[in-house]
Amino acid sequence: MTDWPILSTVTFLPLVGVLLILLIGDDNENGRRNIRSITLLTTVVTFVVSLFVWIGFDNSQAGFQMIEKHGWLDSGISYHMGVDGISMLFVILTTFLMPLCILASWVSIQKSVKAYMVSFLLLETLMIGVFCALDIVLFYVFFEAGLIPMFIIIGVWGGKRRVYASFKFFLYTLLGSVLMLLAIMAMFWQSGTTDIPTLLTHAFPASMQTWLWLAFFASFAVKMPMWPVHTWLPDAHVEAPTAGSVILAGILLKMGGYGFLRFSLPMFPIASEMFAPMVFALSVVAIIYTSLVALMQEDMKKLIAYSSVAHMGYVTMGIFAMNAEGIQGAIFQMLSHGLVSSALFLCVGVIYDRLHTREIDAYGGLVNNMPKYAVAFLIFTMANVGLPGTSGFVGEFLTLLGAFKANTWVAFFATTGVILSAAYALWLYRRVVFGTLTKDSVKSMLDLSGREKAILYPLVVLTIFFGVYPAPVFDATAQSVKALVTNVTASINAAQTAAAN
Repeated sequence: MTDWPILSTVTFLPLVGVLLILLIGDDNENGRRNIRSITLLTTVVTFVVSLFVWIGFDNSQAGFQMIEKHGWLDSGISYHMGVDGISMLFVILTTFLMPLCILASWVSIQKSVKAYMVSFLLLETLMIGVFCALDIVLFYVFFEAGLIPMFIIIGVWGGKRRVYASFKFFLYTLLGSVLMLLAIMAMFWQSGTTDIPTLLTHAFPASMQTWLWLAFFASFAVKMPMWPVHTWLPDAHVEAPTAGSVILAGILLKMGGYGFLRFSLPMFPIASEMFAPMVFALSVVAIIYTSLVALMQEDMKKLIAYSSVAHMGYVTMGIFAMNAEGIQGAIFQMLSHGLVSSALFLCVGVIYDRLHTREIDAYGGLVNNMPKYAVAFLIFTMANVGLPGTSGFVGEFLTLLGAFKANTWVAFFATTGVILSAAYALWLYRRVVFGTLTKDSVKSMLDLSGREKAILYPLVVLTIFFGVYPAPVFDATAQSVKALVTNVTASINAAQTAAAN
């Protein structure tokens, strides 16, 4: 495996599927079925190949592994790929969710099937590239290019207000990223390199760190999204097709948290410490405010979207606690949320495909005629609440523990979010699943099909498995997180000593 460019293989394998799909017409049902089958096969093979990244990964090493580097330009920009304990897990999460997205789109997407599947395969390549890129310009290209297929997916196959939602999503995320591009240029002029491992060891001046941190924050805060730049997310989720919501919640939101861990904390540690109180304040507001807003929603997707903003508040709080517990918890929370929120959107998609409405009041009593669905939905609801024994508990508990070590008041106020999440999640579940089965339209709804079981059951298993046994995730991330915390603490202490002298 040492000579096999496995990261490039995983990253660009979906493009092989794109080439095959382009050779097939989608003007008849047979062609559309072949396109769906090729797309599903491509995503499954990509996932299987990505497992070799985990198998070949050495948990005892903190640095980047499976390095691939080829010079591109005289300026020093290079094709440089590699993963550490943090990024490797997000590669696996991306490749795992993609086959589920294709299965979820099997019946619901009937218009322009070829363009839809091509968009998803292109998006997969660009998302994996974000987590593997070790050149900051290459990272930026992958990071920004991912907007385009997502913009198309929402704008073409979305709901009634899809054009408004897609432009809002595109403009919000693009505006923040323009500032990041300016920061990247400034970093290159100051350090003379775009190589991420080299930049991680470069000591940027304290005054420069402040502006660089703010520029990166503008991009990553919108991507997370943090309050108050979160307003694009509910619109995007509501209008996106089910698979689009899964990718938005499962992967695209995590790019902001990954960016904080890869750039903001290790490259600008002095600025990170200075702005940590601001991040804590925004995180607590996000956790409490968006949880209250979720309680008021009548649309299932919008409720889960606001829930996502609240859960991302725990992530930013854990990252900027800048201790091992907080950062480990933030990473685990992102991975858990990637599974759980994706599953919740898939659950909404299951009943939307039958009744074609997301209004909570349109349902009720589903436990009577869809018991398998009710059990799966219950497990994901409990994980969203953070019930012990589910993956949701582990991440929330550790982020709160890390925040408590950094600031007890932040942890105190953030804990109220656990109570509020139980309120809105159980309120949603009770109104949709319990009660008397009185509506004729709901009575005719059938329980999970074989395809839907293939989508939801793996997520049920992983949600419980990582809740009971989170060790595989912690083993993979331990050394990378330890090195990150050590380097950040050393940089801050050195700056404080220099200031005192």
